[in-house]
Amino acid sequence: MRTDNKMRTGRRIRTSILAAALVAGGLLLQGGAQAAEEAAAGPGADWQTWKANTDVSDTASVQRGARNFVSYCLGCHSLKYERWQRLGKDLVIPQALLEKDLLPPGDKATQYILTSMPAADSETWFGKTPPDLSLMVRARGKDYVYQLFKTYYVDPTRPTGANNLRLPGIAMPDVVSELEGLKRAVYKNVEKRGEDGQATTEQVFDHFEQIAPGRMTAGEYDTFVRDTVNFLDYVSEPAQVVRRSTGVWVVLFLLVFTWLAWLMKREYWKDVH
Repeated sequence: MRTDNKMRTGRRIRTSILAAALVAGGLLLQGGAQAAEEAAAGPGADWQTWKANTDVSDTASVQRGARNFVSYCLGCHSLKYERWQRLGKDLVIPQALLEKDLLPPGDKATQYILTSMPAADSETWFGKTPPDLSLMVRARGKDYVYQLFKTYYVDPTRPTGANNLRLPGIAMPDVVSELEGLKRAVYKNVEKRGEDGQATTEQVFDHFEQIAPGRMTAGEYDTFVRDTVNFLDYVSEPAQVVRRSTGVWVVLFLLVFTWLAWLMKREYWKDVH
């Protein structure tokens, strides 16, 4: 009897192992097929589906994003609703380190984060004044900003020598090209038919082609962009982490209060028929 039980147990174990192996194999084949499809389509073909996948509660990421903003964005863009002092407090940056590595010369921690570029000069150089980025993520969404950073390409027809898939005709130059490198957009001809049945040929973006390397690898640059977007997400609502954690307690309080109110109502109306 014991021998039969052992045999049945052994068969069940082997069956479970085989099933797990088949599932794992299926997942590997599926992942390989997806990778093959992406490779066949070319890098960047699916750019409209890219997600930022950032988390403002990741303080280290937001700190790195603040460094990136000061190094590459503050020359043209301001954060007129954020003070240096508030930034240092929220991101746990010591005052001495804040003044040494982030504050521009002559600025004080109590001042707002403003660019030193005169608006008139920037309009002359770029054709328009660079926008304030305080609420950019709130207005456009963090995925939009992430895709904007990742879809620059070389375009000799533009005054800055660069264009962008997310915002065609963008006035902002590709200031981070030294990090990502240079790439060109490859288009393909697609035939479409209008309502009148006439066929027309339209150029549609197909993929990016790297033409010059940058100082960062693709993975390092992706981290750089995500950190920068994460910082801009924080700036768009500096209190959002506290708001979300407080919101949990508020909801719990309301649930408990509702339960107590129901008990009181039942006590008051127990004699009413």
